Amino acid sequence: MVLGNCCHLLLGFFLVSFVSESFRLHIHAEASPSLECLQFAKSSACLCVKYLPVWFYFFTGLGYADVENRVMCKPETIMRIASISKCLTMMAVAKLWEEGKLDLDAPVQKYVPEFPEKVYEGEKVTITTRLLVSHLSGIRHYEKDIAKVKEEKEKANRALKLTKSGQDKEQKEKDGKGIEKTDSGKPRKEHEGEVKNQNSKPGRRDKEFEHEEYYLKEKFESVIESLKIFKNDPLFFKPGSQFLYSTYGFTLLSAVVERVSGQKFTDYMLKMFRDLDMLSTVLDDNEAMIYNRARCYVYNKKGRLVNAPYVDNSYKWAGGGFLSSVGDLLKFGNALLYSYQAGQFRNNNRKLLPGYLKPDTVAMMWTPVPKTEVSWDRDGKYAMAWAVVEKKQQYGFCRRQRHYASHTGGAVGASSVLLILPEELDSDAEDTAEVAPPRGVIVSIICNMQSVSLNSTALKIAREFDKEKQAQYID
Repeated sequence: MVLGNCCHLLLGFFLVSFVSESFRLHIHAEASPSLECLQFAKSSACLCVKYLPVWFYFFTGLGYADVENRVMCKPETIMRIASISKCLTMMAVAKLWEEGKLDLDAPVQKYVPEFPEKVYEGEKVTITTRLLVSHLSGIRHYEKDIAKVKEEKEKANRALKLTKSGQDKEQKEKDGKGIEKTDSGKPRKEHEGEVKNQNSKPGRRDKEFEHEEYYLKEKFESVIESLKIFKNDPLFFKPGSQFLYSTYGFTLLSAVVERVSGQKFTDYMLKMFRDLDMLSTVLDDNEAMIYNRARCYVYNKKGRLVNAPYVDNSYKWAGGGFLSSVGDLLKFGNALLYSYQAGQFRNNNRKLLPGYLKPDTVAMMWTPVPKTEVSWDRDGKYAMAWAVVEKKQQYGFCRRQRHYASHTGGAVGASSVLLILPEELDSDAEDTAEVAPPRGVIVSIICNMQSVSLNSTALKIAREFDKEKQAQYID
């Protein structure tokens, strides 16, 4: 079972027979408070069983791809997907690694000699592709001042400690009452607080977007040319020693993909999109005529909706430069989930086609990496271009953490999230001929509004569908 959700408004409801009316109303009640903040770009959702769409959820209200011309959003609407672009780039990296063309642990200069060798505190250091995809390279993000970066990290760590302290206290109280709490039940209060605080004002002004380099207007003709923005800047730490989220690290990664594949990075990615049947996923090219492209919006200092400023994202195709539709992101999620689970179905009478990637490759991508962190999910660690929460349960009849992978995105005039919750397959399901991958819930939300926190909403929706599915099994 796969669900998809995009921050578009479509009026009305469509429902197939096996999804109950009470469940439809329950999803509406659960999702509505989280989506009310979007105002101009709200929500539609699609549920798929065995990758076929069978259920649509439409959140009523205003929702425009183009506010000025009153063009409504629809499933085909194309928006900026921001940092979900990193997940797409990782698919290309993984494919090249499987083909034996890319060594994840070789110095990047082996493929991109234009990137200078680096020294940290007088010591020669090595940056590898493996470090780039997990943000452990030491390459800066948009902030150039290392003192400010350290200050922000210290603030975030203090806030995280306070949150965890409160969370542990709350959990002890629940455990003392003998209440079982699982991730497939109602979301925890800290997630609700996150939505309330971060989404209380739609398109809230975010300090992240005060960095000038978000608003570059220069058109770069190649990914090699765009390296000039940061390649001569000092590293913020010794590679492999710390985590620092860096979109520029993925700009360097795109140069690696280009050299390894023997094709322009953009050509290689567009070919991959065709192979994945993602025909609506394209470059965020301002000059190109792209049908169904939404306009982008922000709120100004006075709280008024305005058009997002002009930017050229050619300097960061790999880390935040693609456009897509919610349907294409679902196809991408399906392809990954199929690849991940294909090896688990041993006795299927129908010969399963191979996945785009091998199961072990996706498992590697979704294995948390030490020393990493995730800003949008307190339970998660960063893996290889994905944030991953591992399956975990410390005590009997207490909180059980489900395994899932996600990535959020924030761009000028856009917000996004893609979340994959694999179904927990037992041995009987794996040996049943009628069961085939992909099995799980996938939520994709794209929004033509800047600075909208969407991860908690995606997780809430995924849990509700997963909970309904488990209830059907019991019945």
